[in-house]
Amino acid sequence: MLFMLIVKASQNSESGNLPSDELIEAMTKYNEELVNAGVRIAAKGLHPSSNGIRLSFLKPGEKPMVTEGPFTETKELIAGFILIDVESREEAIEWAMRMPDPQGYGEGQIELRQVFEMQE
Repeated sequence: MLFMLIVKASQNSESGNLPSDELIEAMTKYNEELVNAGVRIAAKGLHPSSNGIRLSFLKPGEKPMVTEGPFTETKELIAGFILIDVESREEAIEWAMRMPDPQGYGEGQIELRQVFEMQE
């Protein structure tokens, strides 16, 4: 079962503040544990939304409206993700619970979502 651990953006991540050395070390250790357990598929951080572009599909069949970042509502933004392949929802929750505060400032929030898998 594929799950995505979605790291929500914060004021710090949107400001481009880099994590502390301690947080980088903790996240490196966490990612190594995922790799060693054979469950990590991918893990990436994202640039702040000031480097982003949003496409809004307002009317069916018409071209989307293009908006350049930054986007002001940080609670709706994503700062990064980890994609894992586990045996159960419970195992995904266990891995999510082990992640260090991804923001390091007491602002961290992770959303755990199952990924649809296409049948072949």
